[in-house]
Amino acid sequence: MTSASGTPASASPVSAAPRDASARLPRVAVVGASGYAGGETLRLLSVHPGVEIATVAAHSSAGKRLSEVAPHIDLGHDPVLTETSVESLSGHDVVVLALPHGQSGQIAAALREKDPDVLVLDLGADHRLESAEDWAEYYRSEHSGTWTYGMPELPLADGTRQRDQIVGAREIAVPGCNATAVSLALAPLVRAGLIDHTQLSAVLPVGYSGAGRSAKQHLMFAEASGSAAPYAVGGSHRHVPEVLQNLRRSSGKDGLRLTFTPVLVPMSRGILAVLNAPVTGSATTADLLAALTADYAHEHFVTVLPEGVFPTTGEVTGANTIRLGAAVDHRSGQATVIAAIDNLVKGTAGAAIQSLNLALGLPEATGLTRTALAP
Repeated sequence: MTSASGTPASASPVSAAPRDASARLPRVAVVGASGYAGGETLRLLSVHPGVEIATVAAHSSAGKRLSEVAPHIDLGHDPVLTETSVESLSGHDVVVLALPHGQSGQIAAALREKDPDVLVLDLGADHRLESAEDWAEYYRSEHSGTWTYGMPELPLADGTRQRDQIVGAREIAVPGCNATAVSLALAPLVRAGLIDHTQLSAVLPVGYSGAGRSAKQHLMFAEASGSAAPYAVGGSHRHVPEVLQNLRRSSGKDGLRLTFTPVLVPMSRGILAVLNAPVTGSATTADLLAALTADYAHEHFVTVLPEGVFPTTGEVTGANTIRLGAAVDHRSGQATVIAAIDNLVKGTAGAAIQSLNLALGLPEATGLTRTALAP
């Protein structure tokens, strides 16, 4: 983390430990490689020194060469995308599932039954929620169960971090992108009692890649260019129960309430989460920044900005980082926290690889960067 003073704090190691040259690298299969989330995971894994990409799989794109659906990814060869099946995925050490919500549960269960030692990371929502009732309300299908949650930096009410639960795990639910931005930004302030946790508000300008790669009219350039479009208004967004679950686990508090409004804006990547809540007592900007810094002082991929400085999405494009700025409006008594992430990296694929590293016993930052692309 970079502290509020701008001084780099202690950081996790970024390179893998020396490996026995004779040791076999873990073999990875990436499912959904033709989509944005799966493709981004594949891109990051292509330069990961601690794994071997053995199989790339898809559904509608099965049978095509990788270069036909993702020409920007260079694996040193041009594999054919295989069908997604238990047979094609068996025998791998790691399987990454980047499937639409509701489609991971069945294949994951079959894989785990066939090979209990395989590490499965689910980029979809199927295994994120602890409450079957919440799942039924927001997803309208049968709950597939709860896996270890893949948000290493999340501080927990008992004084530990979520990463402690990821080490050695074999079933990991990768967080939602919006949930990552909101949870990491608000958790320290709710934990410290600096804001009213019953009046949380989030407005999130998000890039169009967050809506997936399927061809839909409202995602066409002619529809999106020059226009901002809200969606899932009125508490219907499926990341709402995930955020509330995270904040409960982080703070130990009940009665949390969140108004959550995402807005599609004409950019490919990025989330700029603008979060508001009334302050409690006489909390100041310095108090907010101190709480954020206290929780994230040793986090390699979290930057708390100095007072008066706020993040932009351009500062995190391509990087596995979250940048946080905060202020208190003493006239209105409202706290504002702004979080910026790349929805495809820190919001999805980067979190998956952080969790993969922890589960396999590799340094957490292996294969990931804090450096963004600019312009």
